[in-house]
Amino acid sequence: MNTQKTWFVTGASKGLGLSLVKQLLNKGYNVAATSRSITNLTNVVGEHENFLPLSVNIKAEDSVISAIDQTISRFGKIDVVVNNAGYGLTGSLEELSDEEARENFDVNVFGSLNVIRAVMPHLRAQQSGHIFNVSSIGGFTGNFPGFGIYCATKFAVQGFTESLAAESKSFGVKATIVSPGYFRTNFLAPDSLSTPKNEIQAYKEVRAVQAAHQNDINGNQAGDPDKAALVMIAAAESTEAPMHLFLGADAYGIAAQKMEDVKADMEAWRELATSTGFEVEA
Repeated sequence: MNTQKTWFVTGASKGLGLSLVKQLLNKGYNVAATSRSITNLTNVVGEHENFLPLSVNIKAEDSVISAIDQTISRFGKIDVVVNNAGYGLTGSLEELSDEEARENFDVNVFGSLNVIRAVMPHLRAQQSGHIFNVSSIGGFTGNFPGFGIYCATKFAVQGFTESLAAESKSFGVKATIVSPGYFRTNFLAPDSLSTPKNEIQAYKEVRAVQAAHQNDINGNQAGDPDKAALVMIAAAESTEAPMHLFLGADAYGIAAQKMEDVKADMEAWRELATSTGFEVEA
């Protein structure tokens, strides 16, 4: 049996997931990678003796459980899990339908939870493991007009990952939130970024932000996904892995501004907002 660590990566046929899989294989790791299409995976990754491509419907528990079982059957264990599968969704909160919003949650949130439920029994049993949940800088700040539902899914990822870290610590299992900024992947391409079926033209700022992401930002992102993948690998190998891993100078700047804004609000309202306790009788 290969004693090298085994990684399980979802959403691996493109974007950050694909970069990560390629970097891992170059370094000799065992890699199980999922996509909706095995053909898509093998076309972009190729064939490697320590590579297991898997066709998985991330929304279906049975499909996810089967993928986890196949990975353990092939490599003997799973050491690192990367919940990367997901897609972007633009549109104001008013114009996105219930169906569109729930689908984004089904993939971005419940898909990752399906993986966590399936893999945690194995990680608990071996008393080791590391789960990376890929969020976004849009999961740390929602100040992106037209990305409210997408940001909400990624805020959810941030929240349940913090809880997961607390729940799994006693079993020797780590959890890390990955919050990338803008990386030059196909995330903003039509097949990865959904737009509302019923646009409301009154939302001029939302339309402008949507157009900017589709036409101006797409293909011009400053971040190199291969370098981001190397940072994730370094975090997995670190004895002091971070819970919050921001990727990209832009993500750092946006996160710092959010923290300053929160601090400013807290200080401005501290006296009144902390005067809400019951009066203590003398």
